[in-house]
Amino acid sequence: MTNGDSPAPATILVVDDTPANLRLLTTMLRDGGYKVRPVSSGDMALRAIEAKAPDLVLLDVNMPGMDGYEVCRRLKADPRWTGIPVLFISALTDTADKVRAFQAGGVDYVGKPFQFEEVDARVRTHLELRRKSLALAESLSRLQEMEQMRDTLTHMIAHDMRSPLLALQMSVEVLGDMVPATDPDAATLATTARRGAAQVVEMVSQMLDVSRLEAGKMELHHAPADLVELARNAVATLRPLAAERTLELFAPAAVPADIDSNLILRVISNLLGNAIKFTKPDGKIRLEVQLAEGHPRIAVIDDGSGIAPEQHQSIFEKFGQTAAGARRVGSGLGLTFCKMAVEAHGGTIGLESEPGRGSTFWFSLPLAPSATGTPAA
Repeated sequence: MTNGDSPAPATILVVDDTPANLRLLTTMLRDGGYKVRPVSSGDMALRAIEAKAPDLVLLDVNMPGMDGYEVCRRLKADPRWTGIPVLFISALTDTADKVRAFQAGGVDYVGKPFQFEEVDARVRTHLELRRKSLALAESLSRLQEMEQMRDTLTHMIAHDMRSPLLALQMSVEVLGDMVPATDPDAATLATTARRGAAQVVEMVSQMLDVSRLEAGKMELHHAPADLVELARNAVATLRPLAAERTLELFAPAAVPADIDSNLILRVISNLLGNAIKFTKPDGKIRLEVQLAEGHPRIAVIDDGSGIAPEQHQSIFEKFGQTAAGARRVGSGLGLTFCKMAVEAHGGTIGLESEPGRGSTFWFSLPLAPSATGTPAA
């Protein structure tokens, strides 16, 4: 695009109603290696841009009919041309005139009489900025295409894996039931196989659900439910994984909510599973269910190594993992699934943590149908 970095010289549209200025700028810019298209009015400038967009516009302010400010405003109002840099060149030197130029969308302002060295330097600078901006936009477009391809491939693989994995999980369950109680080693292996199969099935389900949630194709099945009961189920299921860790549930008698119970149960289980995974064997994990100003709120609190504040958002990003001491937090999709599932319910999710002081993962849901409940541990 620029005369030094591209085989083709940059095209500059020069707009000035004074013939002498137009000839002078045209000659100087052509001598500088640019391709110049001179026009003498605002109407002609817009027609020239419509015919073929230039790389940069050098625009006079005072012109009969349509002045430079209006030309620039119309140029910036069209999505096709909004990125074209406009440099005003004018004998008007008041601050108010310069402010109007920048408000109209101009990127620079050169006063008359001008020195061509100054004009040339500013033209080169804005052409280079424009070149880098276009290169960045192209890179972003390629990155988005690659991300879409990755997501499509991930969805296809996960979809094809789900059926055989479910069959494998069922087979493991059946084989586990056949293990004699007198063989503790075999029973341990069967338990490990059950957990591994369940984890892989859950990971595949997360991949598929994240894809559906992103595409807006997941239908939520709302129904009245008790969040305390869901929390009890999650604790009962995951307690065997807690080993020596202390796992406690603190909740009132009931916390009603209108939710997709399956999704919210998986969110609770994900957060609780992460806490178990990254808490030391002698650590404590606390699951709290409560009503905060009528909003159901669930929090998973651990006394693990904690996470630095600047990393709080990245752990919710797709395929994102955040370093926490010598270990890594986040499965890449687990917390992304939690975030999207909660937000699909109209709720919010967050993290309170700092290094050395543990972590609290929490989420809140819209107002519950009923805001009653008797506290009980």
